[in-house]
Amino acid sequence: MALELIPVDDMSGNSIEDNNDIKKRFEYIINYFQKKNPNPTTELKHKNGFELLVAVILSAQTQDSRVNTVTPKLFEKYPTPEALAKATSNDIYKYISSVNYAGNKSDYLVRTANILVTKYNGKIPENVNDLMTLPGVGRKTAHVILATLFNKPVIAVDTHVTRVSDRIGLTTDAKNPLEVEEQLVRYTSKEVMPKISHWLILHGRYICTARNPQCKKCDIRAVCRYYTT
Repeated sequence: MALELIPVDDMSGNSIEDNNDIKKRFEYIINYFQKKNPNPTTELKHKNGFELLVAVILSAQTQDSRVNTVTPKLFEKYPTPEALAKATSNDIYKYISSVNYAGNKSDYLVRTANILVTKYNGKIPENVNDLMTLPGVGRKTAHVILATLFNKPVIAVDTHVTRVSDRIGLTTDAKNPLEVEEQLVRYTSKEVMPKISHWLILHGRYICTARNPQCKKCDIRAVCRYYTT
């Protein structure tokens, strides 16, 4: 059963936060997002796991909106791992040349398709270690796939998640994505883990923007560390 939003005056107000303050902030923010957007997902357009994997590989250091402009024709030409495995890097480059690092990503996609066909019978692996053997797939990409496609209890950390988590007060002085992930996991239930990255990404994209956060429009500002300090 969803918890009620915590009254603002239940926060301690101390200049140095304790674990109880952080836990209350997590509960407030998670319950807000649960009510506002109970089933968040990626903005990368896809119809199946293979398309999601390709789109996430392409999205590295590239905006989702840009990826969404190139994938329709790419998927029309290469709708399956089997079809993509028969292509060359040059074939793929023609379709994705407008994304960042298109040359490397063309190579990653062809090699990944071949591994999917030869090792996984054209299926998407369901564990992080197998996913990370695929070219172009790191921990973040693997976690996006596991959370979005398989609803696994993992948290994907990208630049939006890192920035927003620190700004609103879900993390403190995390030095790298793994530390961000570890701090988020500490106060996030397994049920919520597949959702929290999507929530933070969307919040960072549309409300808690990098240069000019729209604090007056933000419904979690009452417990936001940035806004209240």
